[in-house]
Amino acid sequence: MKVADRVELFRRLAAIDPAPKTELDYASPFQLLVAVILSAQATDKSVNLATPALFGAAPTPKKMVALGEEKLADTIKTIGLYKTKAKNVIATARLLLEKHGGEVPHDRAALEALPGVGRKTANVVLNVVFGEPTIAVDTHIFRLGNRTGLAPGKDVDEVERKLLKAVPADYRLHAHHWLILHGRYVCKARKPECWRCVIRDLCSFKEKTDV
Repeated sequence: MKVADRVELFRRLAAIDPAPKTELDYASPFQLLVAVILSAQATDKSVNLATPALFGAAPTPKKMVALGEEKLADTIKTIGLYKTKAKNVIATARLLLEKHGGEVPHDRAALEALPGVGRKTANVVLNVVFGEPTIAVDTHIFRLGNRTGLAPGKDVDEVERKLLKAVPADYRLHAHHWLILHGRYVCKARKPECWRCVIRDLCSFKEKTDV
């Protein structure tokens, strides 16, 4: 995709939603971290249904550890892989208390050292909490990178590397959310809604759909 087309693509997405935000509900950096851990292979909607009760009972690392793995698992049992996630969240909360004073660290290596936290989760936290221009490549962004021709790649790491080069600097901070939301609501996996896509003419996808 040409430079001018990339700039225009993000200009249009920005015009629709100038200040996009995560759809995960949270009230602190710790709660966002937990919500993102829980969202792995699950929808934001399913996580948001479970976290009000969870964060009501355990809003901080200290209270999360006190809640315990068994009660945590019971609270989030509607979310996929809830037993593994409960174990990781408790272990993460404990490490935050032991090594970071109960605070979410502003450091990629420290974040990725936490149980249940991989590169994608660290990227979300660095972007949303600390305002870093990271791009967390989920299934939506991976699909858009390849489908549109913006950043084609065989795996999420390759797509992330290409996006960091392809996204114009002025748009990099919010690119993550623009692409996720566009993939979630317009450029859907099974049947993209090309007829209402604002970047249709810039996209290299050949099998465009009509109403």
